Amino acid sequence: MAAALALMWEARAVAGRGAELLAWARGQSLDPAPARRETLTAEPDRVLVITWWPAGPVAELPDPPAELLHRPVHRWRFAPVPD
Repeated sequence: MAAALALMWEARAVAGRGAELLAWARGQSLDPAPARRETLTAEPDRVLVITWWPAGPVAELPDPPAELLHRPVHRWRFAPVPD
């Protein structure tokens, strides 16, 4: 199934709370479920979640608890480009 949309969700945790932010993000379920989901981390204390969606409804991760965040969550939507 080819993706019609990729959503990127990126948050930076308060210093030293990256593991808590990661656990929070991994614990979030999406309904409907994406065709594919990947979770990545980067220094300092960043968590990135990329989801791929076919045509149709999508679900986005919510904002985590404010006490975990260094700054607001960033979100991007990407559409595939034919080769």
